[in-house]
Amino acid sequence: MKKKIKKEKFKLSDTAAHLPEHGPLDESGREVLLSLRNVDITFGKGDNAVRAVKNASFDIFKGETFSLVGESGSGKTTIGRAVIRVIPCANGEILYKGVRITGKIPRSLDREVIRNIQMVFQDPAASLNERATVDYIVSEGLYNFHLFKNEEDRVRKVEHMIDEVGLLPEHLTRYPHEFSGGQRQRIGLARAMVMEPELVVADEPISALDVSIRAQVLNLLNKFQREQGLTYLFIAHDLSIVRFISDRIGVIYKGNIVEVAEAEELFDYPLHPYTRSLISAIPIPDPKLEKNKVLFTYDPSIHDYSTDEPELVDVGHNHFVYGNKKEIEEYKKVREAGVPLKSIIIADENEQTEKRPQANILPDDPDILKAPLHDTGNMWYSVASFFLPPIGLIAGFIFRKFRHIRNYKACLKGALVGLGTLGAIIALYLLLLLSALI
Repeated sequence: MKKKIKKEKFKLSDTAAHLPEHGPLDESGREVLLSLRNVDITFGKGDNAVRAVKNASFDIFKGETFSLVGESGSGKTTIGRAVIRVIPCANGEILYKGVRITGKIPRSLDREVIRNIQMVFQDPAASLNERATVDYIVSEGLYNFHLFKNEEDRVRKVEHMIDEVGLLPEHLTRYPHEFSGGQRQRIGLARAMVMEPELVVADEPISALDVSIRAQVLNLLNKFQREQGLTYLFIAHDLSIVRFISDRIGVIYKGNIVEVAEAEELFDYPLHPYTRSLISAIPIPDPKLEKNKVLFTYDPSIHDYSTDEPELVDVGHNHFVYGNKKEIEEYKKVREAGVPLKSIIIADENEQTEKRPQANILPDDPDILKAPLHDTGNMWYSVASFFLPPIGLIAGFIFRKFRHIRNYKACLKGALVGLGTLGAIIALYLLLLLSALI
């Protein structure tokens, strides 16, 4: 019976050759633009197979910014590339406007997906063709999809987009290596936005940029969203930025989506311990407070999933948390209590001093630290001792008396090598003399 239901479920998706004008609506009337349903992504085969993403499920609504956060290697970029069909899914499906876009799909649908979903990459240098001019880079999508009436219309669209991202028309004749990192990211942004997409996958677009340039790029993204009604899948690891640009946030840990909620809801009620650890790691712009901050460290061993399998469950207020039945009940109690959780804790200065090991206190008997400052073991001591071994030995023992251990070893090494070389020369001379006499 289950197999029959699955076939009926996929029937519309499998036969759809084009995207509908609007996606399906959820219970609250919001249009679901992108849906991940139990997505698994695997690299390698057989015993060497690695599950980079495990059973990932979430929705992205039209016009919102959905941020996917987690540490490096958690599977954020892998999901982003699966959405743009660069990486195949091992299991599950990705739906765009209710139409399945994973696996084999009609060519006409594939072209519509490419047109409607664009990506801004993390590394602006590696994502741009160094042999192409900016004009061609921005125009490439227009050429591929014939999105201009004539050459004049193409030039107008490209120049308008270049102006929108804060560059000048004269930049169109230049090559990517002639620009700074921030300017390259603007070029990548222009290349994506000139296609007039509905969904933009922004893969850490600001992590490689200076702080001041980050603000400019974020303002550009907000501007395009406001003017064109764009939807963003924003991939990042910096929660301090994500909080202020996101409508909803998904937290991913080692391929598992562990928590999904609205931005303020997530920061007020970080129910999953991994989310709490990420929030506690946000730096505080006050050296004194940062010094006394108590970091919350996530320990995966606290979960016992041997008998009760975990799943992503809504605990209320559209707040989804990953856990087994026992954990979900505890999360629900915490959320129903309505008391915001405090993830960033500043310890009392005296208490913190007692608990924290003093980094400036030296070991009881560090011989190497008691050595004089100029005990460097300079190679010239070895060279001088090589040519004058007796003097080198005397100097070495003097250095040793005053705890110049490195200098002593350098002199001793040079003197011993010098004596060995001198002994070899004398032995060779005596051997030659003996052979001459015979």
